[in-house]
Amino acid sequence: MTENTEDPVADIAWMRRLAEEGADAPMEGASILMSAGLIYGAASLFHWAQISGVFPTSGLAIGIGWLTASGLFLLTLFVVLSRLKRKGGVMTASNRASGTVWSALGWGIFALFLSMAAVGWRTGEQGALLAMSLSSSVIMVFYGIGWAVTAAMHRSRRLWGLAIGSFAAAPLLALLTGRDDQYLAYAAALFLLMALPGFLLMRGARR
Repeated sequence: MTENTEDPVADIAWMRRLAEEGADAPMEGASILMSAGLIYGAASLFHWAQISGVFPTSGLAIGIGWLTASGLFLLTLFVVLSRLKRKGGVMTASNRASGTVWSALGWGIFALFLSMAAVGWRTGEQGALLAMSLSSSVIMVFYGIGWAVTAAMHRSRRLWGLAIGSFAAAPLLALLTGRDDQYLAYAAALFLLMALPGFLLMRGARR
């Protein structure tokens, strides 16, 4: 006969500690969010400048800003993750969950762009342009999910505001489909909902 060693009271207490631990702890990796907002916000501004005629370009050169931004972000990601690994220390449940969801969302965005490339290959230029015009809305939905999970784990009303703002930005960006200023609005969303919060969280973690 196997002895039952389960202790419901201890299990509940352990789950409560997981929910509460790190609620006031600073969020790790906020510099990654700040970098993503700054780099891709700048890429969106550059794309707007290209298609609006400020920096007239055509053909494959139009996408060069996004490719450059992705390369720069991957380099930044490698540097930041290496620094965090060297730093070590105790990782709270809140930061583990936040790190996992943002990492998963990053891979989700990568899969999104592969899907857009597949749409362009199958449907031609018009299909690719339509998919790209919708990508900013989808990415903001991804960011909303990331902020929502982070807000729940850190029990932060301010972070919930970022989640709501990201969700609200998605349909607003979709309403601008076909207009050059969609990329201006997307840049503003990235700066305000990713770069600025990332900077403030990073500064708070240093205190």
